[in-house]
Formats: sequence, C-alpha cells, structure tokens
Amino acid sequence: MSAFEQQGNSERQPSKHERRRRYSGTHPKSFHQKYKEHNLSAYPQIKEHLRAKGKTPAGSHIPVLTEEVMGCLRPRPGEIVVDCTVGYGGHASEFLKHIGPTGKLIAMDVDNAELERTRHRLSKDNTPINFYHSNFAGIANVLKKENLAGCDIIFADLGVSSMQIDNPDRGMSYKHKGPLDMRMDDRLKQTGVDLLNTLSEEELSKAFLELADEPDHQKIAQFIVTQRAVQPITQTEQLIRIIFSVKGLTPKTWRQQNLAKFGKLHPAARTFQALRILVNDELGSLKELLRIAHYCLKPGGRIGIISFHSGEDRIVKRWFRDNVRAGIYQSASKNPIVPRIKEIMSNPRSASAKFRYAVIKSQENTITPATPANNMLGQAGAGANQ
Repeated sequence: MSAFEQQGNSERQPSKHERRRRYSGTHPKSFHQKYKEHNLSAYPQIKEHLRAKGKTPAGSHIPVLTEEVMGCLRPRPGEIVVDCTVGYGGHASEFLKHIGPTGKLIAMDVDNAELERTRHRLSKDNTPINFYHSNFAGIANVLKKENLAGCDIIFADLGVSSMQIDNPDRGMSYKHKGPLDMRMDDRLKQTGVDLLNTLSEEELSKAFLELADEPDHQKIAQFIVTQRAVQPITQTEQLIRIIFSVKGLTPKTWRQQNLAKFGKLHPAARTFQALRILVNDELGSLKELLRIAHYCLKPGGRIGIISFHSGEDRIVKRWFRDNVRAGIYQSASKNPIVPRIKEIMSNPRSASAKFRYAVIKSQENTITPATPANNMLGQAGAGANQ
C-alpha cells in the first residue's frame, strides 16, 4: 500500500493505525524499505540530507541541465511545450513556470506508473497540462488528439530516470538484485530475459558493441550463450557474474579497483545499457522523433534533446547538422552543452549528460509547406507505440 493510500485510509478510520513493515538494522537498505524517501512531502528534511551528500532520494529524480535547457529553448508565456519524457516532472515544472497559465504543457512518457504519480503532483498547477502514456515516436498522434497543428517546443531527456534505475523490480541496474525485465513500458512484450535467452551469439555481440561500445562484446555474448544452455539467465546477479568472469574479476577485486580509481565505470554498465536500449528500441524511437519533429513544430519552434551516451548523441548531432544544411532548421548547437562541475558534484548521475538543440526557420517550411501533425499519421503514427 502506498503512502497516499495509507493516508486516505487513516482519514476514513482515524482510530486505526497500520504499522509499516519492519526491516532489520537501524537504517533501510532496499528501495522499497525507504518509506521516508518515497514520501518527501512528509519528510522534507530527508531530501535535503541526501541531496547534500550528492544522492537522489528513492522514488524521485533530479533533472539535469535545467538552467541550460530553459536558457536555450526560451519557453515564453502562452507557448505550447511537449515534454516527451516527463518522468518525475523536473523539467516540466520549470517549463510550467515560464509558459504560465496562458500556455499549455503536453506531458508524454512510456512509463505509466511514473506518469500517474507525476500527474498527481503537477495537475495542481493552474497551467493547462495533459498527460499521455505514449512513446515520443507517437508525438504526431498526440498533437492530433489535442487538435493542434504544431507546438513551440519539443523536449526529450533520453536518460533513464532514477526511479527506474533504483527500483530492483525493473532490473535496469547492476547495483540491485532483481529480474532482468528492463522494460520502461510494461506494454512491451519482450523483456531483457527474453532477449538474453533467444538472441544468437552474433546478435548479442553486435548489440553490446554498437549500443554500448563494450570492448569484450564477443566474449560476453559467448559466455551468455554457454550459460543459458545450462540454465536460463533471468536475474541481474546472473548476468553480472558472467561479465565479471569474462573480465577476470570478482566483487572484491572490483571494489579494490574502484577505490583506487574513483568513478571507474562498473564492468557490467555497458552490457546493461545495451540490453536496456535493445529491449525498449530506444534508438529507433529517437530516430523517428527526429524524423517527424520539424513537422510538429511551429515556425520558429525549438527542439532540445539530452542524451547520455555517444550513440544517441551522434544521431542527434548528425540529424540537426543535416537539417540545418537542408534548410529545415535555421540553426543548431555546434557543440553539446554539458553539466558544470558544481552540478556533477551535486548530482553525479548528470556527469554523462549532453544537451543539443535546434531552431526551426521562422517562416513557413518551403520544402514541405505547412505539413500539420494531423497529416503525419500515415507516416509517423502507424508504427508508434501508444
């Protein structure tokens, strides 16, 4: 039962008090035990305490490059903003401050559980805001439902939220024991378990190399295929053991290496990243968003994207560059904007963030004149996951 539900029950039955489940020791260790972090409105001092230590409270997320995003995309009163990855609502909250009660925020996310929590937090604002459980590749369909021919700003943060990383049930992190689910959208049929146990050795090797630049991609793929012939790989700890074996490490030797060189990338980080990207078809969705974005923007509209690994950043960089050359975009950032040292110290998870943005021409697009989002459905909406 959630803290919100518990509060509602206590209001209906004030004479009864439901005790929370106890945990061993003096401090909660697992994601689900950290009840105070899941209810920051009741325990605001917890947030301040953890943030001072550079940590993120369980069940929440710290937005990255917020000041830079607002400065480059310049949201103004009355504008229409599409936040394609609303998540915890950090960037969305800042957009709302700028567009005011005359503006409109359209909030999209593939994670329905987090979308509903954010809906509860943000719907109290006066600014019109609508929520859609949708992959951002389906932005054209969302604009059609809103009866809009275009928007002023499209924004997407491609990073995995802290709520997803820290929840062991999602299986997205090598830091927690749990099932290798890895789906951001629970409507997807294939999980990380399915792909690990069905893809060929060649397919796995290619994914680890192309999606994460894993140097030991061939050997990891080989070990996975050998192991699954004996026992299916279903848990995060199984995959981690395989990777450690490939790299000749044990948990103890890894801890020693990490202490000797602070910030060293975890041996399993690249493999987990590649598998997550594969499960959610993240690069395919990104390419589709970039392909249709200029059809969905008003003249003078802006698009901004935060990426967290080189593969994503290369795609965004090349697409913006090519569209400037084609005369579709008026301008684009030549270099990525990265977090300052102060932000990285405060939020270490921001360290790999790269922000790029582009501005569409102020006049009507002469290459594809006045193509509204409504007319894009046949091209863009058919394959979008909504």
